[in-house]
Amino acid sequence: MDKKSFLDAGHTPTLLAAFLYFDLAFMVWVILGPLGVQIAADLQLTHTQKGFMVATPVLAGALLRFVFGLMVDHLQPKMTGAVAQVIVMAALFAAWWFGIKSYEQALLLGVFLGVAGAAFAVALPLASRWYPPEHQGKALGIAGAGNSGTAIAALFGPGLAAAFGWVNVFGLALIPLGIVFVLYMVMAKDAPECPPPKRLSEYLTVMKDKDAWWFMFFYSVTFGGFVGLASSLTIYFNTQYGLDPKAAGYATAACVFAGSLVRPIGGAVADRIGGIKSLSVVYVVAAIFLALVGIGLPNFWMALAVFVIAMLALGMGNGSVFQLVPQRFRKEIGVMTGLVGMAGGVGGFYLASSLGYSRQATGSYMLGFTIFAGLAVLALIGLTSVKTRWRTTWGAPHMTSARI
Repeated sequence: MDKKSFLDAGHTPTLLAAFLYFDLAFMVWVILGPLGVQIAADLQLTHTQKGFMVATPVLAGALLRFVFGLMVDHLQPKMTGAVAQVIVMAALFAAWWFGIKSYEQALLLGVFLGVAGAAFAVALPLASRWYPPEHQGKALGIAGAGNSGTAIAALFGPGLAAAFGWVNVFGLALIPLGIVFVLYMVMAKDAPECPPPKRLSEYLTVMKDKDAWWFMFFYSVTFGGFVGLASSLTIYFNTQYGLDPKAAGYATAACVFAGSLVRPIGGAVADRIGGIKSLSVVYVVAAIFLALVGIGLPNFWMALAVFVIAMLALGMGNGSVFQLVPQRFRKEIGVMTGLVGMAGGVGGFYLASSLGYSRQATGSYMLGFTIFAGLAVLALIGLTSVKTRWRTTWGAPHMTSARI
């Protein structure tokens, strides 16, 4: 399909609003990671505490994605997104106004920042419902490119913290959040094709479908790897290679930009060759390069190159998974986005927290990276085991116009 047909197929202002909301939500979702070096120094945190602090918003966001997936079908995506943005802005204002004076307060802020991570369960259905099956990969890839917000946090967070203090970064973040909130309310529009609200029992029924669990596992590796690294790399580069917080933030931003900007490409490639093929390649590349990081590279530049390639693979994998999900669960896209997104966040929580634990327990990050590389291999094995069934049932040519 050509560019014009894609533009004509849906609602471009809503797609842009979904991207902007997703982008700024992800910026504040992982903000504790880029600020982690300064926060840890002031609060005197251990390696395990640093890992858990940056992982807490990821876990909270994961759990809240299921809740917001339910809200999307009951309140519609636009209203759900508006409520989430107000909660996040209120939490940041409180953190800025009253300050963060203890490890426990940092964890509490992380829980509220999890609401920003739940934006995934809102922005994707908001965009998805406007587009036909053959454009799902591109539409969700563009909306999902809001992952780039994690790079914004890494790029500007440490420098602003050095200039104004890390607590004031929470207040500064309210400026772009407020602007995007206004744009979102003006531009976003719920699609006319919105399924009627379902009872909770009907949502739980989806979890009885084994395909739902496969998608959750696949995304726990691709998105889990992406957001886990986005939350942890500033601390990793500082601890492993001695970079100052600002330089570590720049390095993290380079990795995260790579992963987020290729998400639409991942969706478009999946539209063209099928999500299964593209996802298979992703898992091979991710497993190889995460294992390389695990062995401990001798210098920063080698590590940076390997992380960029790993993030490119994981970012494309995110787009590939969400080319497939709407084909299998179009009527349940709200709750499935919440479930799959929840699993992705759980994967990110595991990676971020395990890196801190690995460093404190063994003096090295090797164990954390190596186990996650093994999970990518398991995901490849699982995908191989289901691909024939998928292509001959719901992914068969007579069932959908999309390539599976």
